[in-house]
Amino acid sequence: QVQLLESGGGLVQAGDSLRLSCAASGRTVSSYVMGWFRQAPGKEREFVAAILRSGDSTYYVDSVKGRFTISRDNAKNTVYLQMNSLKPEDTGVYYCAASQRSGIKVAPFEYAYWGQGTQVTVSS
Repeated sequence: QVQLLESGGGLVQAGDSLRLSCAASGRTVSSYVMGWFRQAPGKEREFVAAILRSGDSTYYVDSVKGRFTISRDNAKNTVYLQMNSLKPEDTGVYYCAASQRSGIKVAPFEYAYWGQGTQVTVSS
C-alpha cells in the first residue's frame, strides 16, 4: 500500500499563493487516481481536486476553478496542489488521498489511502 505525506501548508494573507506537496512512498503514485480534500473546523471533508493516473485529466470543485491547479510528477512520486489567489474560505486542513478506482473520484469513501494533512490558514 502507499503512504502519503503532505507538506507546504502555512499562514498566508488573502491573495497569496501556496504550493502543497504530497510525497508518496511504498508504491508509485502512477498506480492511483490522486485527490486533494480539505476540512474546515466544524465542517465535513470537502473534495478540492483530482487527477487521473496519466495526469491528462483533472477535475476541480467550482469554488477553486481558475485558482488551484493539481499536478503530478510520477518520476518524483509526488502530487502537487498549486493554490493562487487564496481566500479566507480556503482555510482548513488539506489532505492528499489515493484511490485505486478508475476515473475521477470526488467522494472521500472512494479513496482508500490518506495522508495526515497540512494546515492552510488564510487571513483576511
